[in-house]
Amino acid sequence: QVQFVESGGGLVQPGGSLRLSCTASGFPFSTSIMKWYRQAPGKERELVASISSLGRTINYADSVKGRFTISRDNDKNTVYLQMNSLKPEDTAVYYCNTRKFTVDYWGQGTQVTVSS
Repeated sequence: QVQFVESGGGLVQPGGSLRLSCTASGFPFSTSIMKWYRQAPGKERELVASISSLGRTINYADSVKGRFTISRDNDKNTVYLQMNSLKPEDTAVYYCNTRKFTVDYWGQGTQVTVSS
């Protein structure tokens, strides 16, 4: 079955950096679009970034453009989210995601807290 193992979250001061990782199994990772979402308390889950199967097409939410970078390593079945210049409003649980046909698959989430 589809599984994700996410890591890399934590507590960081404003202006700091974190790198999230999501290692996948149970589906053909190298041919799949991968996405990072986040959900802050009391808010809806929002799309942060997406990357095509070979990494040629990348999209970001306006709120993270120029600060976050999504990448992938198909040999390791892993997608990354490098987050720089973090702000308190980036505080959320971050989830990796893929969609197969009409079904969305989610990781367990990793907490990112930006606070001084």
